[in-house]
Amino acid sequence: MAAAAVTPRLEAPEPMPSYAQMLQRSWASALAAAQGCGDCGWGLARRGLAEHAHLAAPELLLAVLCALGWTALRWAATTHIFRPLAKRCRLQPRDAARLPESAWKLLFYLACWSYCAYLLLGTSYPFFHDPPSVFYDWRSGMAVPWDIAVAYLLQGSFYCHSIYATMYMDSWRKDSVVMLVHHVVTLLLIASSYAFRYHNVGLLVFFLHDVSDVQLEFTKLNIYFKARGGAYHRLHGLVANLGCLSFCFCWFWFRLYWFPLKVLYATCHCSLQSVPDIPYYFFFNILLLLLMVMNIYWFLVSRPLRVISRPGRVLCIGGAKSLWQPQGFIGALFLPQYIVAFAAKVLTGQMRELEDLREYDTLEAQTAKPCKAE
Repeated sequence: MAAAAVTPRLEAPEPMPSYAQMLQRSWASALAAAQGCGDCGWGLARRGLAEHAHLAAPELLLAVLCALGWTALRWAATTHIFRPLAKRCRLQPRDAARLPESAWKLLFYLACWSYCAYLLLGTSYPFFHDPPSVFYDWRSGMAVPWDIAVAYLLQGSFYCHSIYATMYMDSWRKDSVVMLVHHVVTLLLIASSYAFRYHNVGLLVFFLHDVSDVQLEFTKLNIYFKARGGAYHRLHGLVANLGCLSFCFCWFWFRLYWFPLKVLYATCHCSLQSVPDIPYYFFFNILLLLLMVMNIYWFLVSRPLRVISRPGRVLCIGGAKSLWQPQGFIGALFLPQYIVAFAAKVLTGQMRELEDLREYDTLEAQTAKPCKAE
């Protein structure tokens, strides 16, 4: 896996399209690809897999070994760092049970997102500012730059570990089945995009998704620490409120705004402009669209955080990974007004309490479910 430099282009980057332009151009390109595919079927799929997929057995073995390493490292960190830290800080019992999972995820996502941000913003890779460039000079079986290969190894092995952790180490939640589907789809995307050499797209997807996970886990940790020792710590409460606002903004901006306009536009439309006979076009775009659907699901449906306003009205800050819902309902078209109103309530002190409720199936549940590993 040699470090392959990206060939510079003389033309200026293509301006990012609007939502309407993205939908119109992507639909037209996908429709034209479907109409022009005369021999689409299992035969073409098998030929494409044999001709264009390049994933060696040693690479798979290395990913499995790293996944085992993540599992062992999490166990060691939980046993020797996170649980003693919770005990030393005298966290509430249910918060102490949640801390190891959130602390582990925060460290991983922060490290991986920082690395991807460095690759996209601190090197010569133009993919963030010029998303169509992810397919410039694409060739079947091309060398994967070593720095992008490292990002793929970290992410792929971590999601292998995450499938096991969701089933056997984490608390079981009402959205755990969706989380398992997410992990499987993500792992399939990581492995197949690496094998078919769509690694430039994958790097952009990593960057756009991991930042909201950093915000979510950081906010949850501050929620756990604000009541440590049986006393309320105002600094952690303030940081939790600010982190929640940051999470709301990042989720919307990175996953619901930039992801379709940068990634889906590049894969649905620009890919066919650069490589007219690009293999597995529909397969990858269906997986990316499924990822987008899950982002919208978490944005609209589930509820990990609860905010109690001073008059006693409950506002839910949405999903395992979602945004938030006043009184259990949200309209995406009114999101800017909701965020402004929510931000005003937090900043003016009308929000009294921020609490993590993702572990529970109902708002009335009062006892945290311990980790299966405990």
